[in-house]
Amino acid sequence: MNFLYFDPGLGAMIVQAVVAAAAGVLLFSKGVMYKIKGFLGILKEEDDAYDSIDIDEKEDTDDTK
Repeated sequence: MNFLYFDPGLGAMIVQAVVAAAAGVLLFSKGVMYKIKGFLGILKEEDDAYDSIDIDEKEDTDDTK
């Protein structure tokens, strides 16, 4: 007779493998969808909140003139 024994280390390894596989599939699919949307031209334009933070573009607010 053969008995299978799953110790806690093997159980943790199985759980880690399942979580890593799920994360890998999620990240891979997001990258593929981004490339497909870019190819089809469906990507949203994201506004950059820090686009106009340059000092030269700031208005002069000094009232001591």
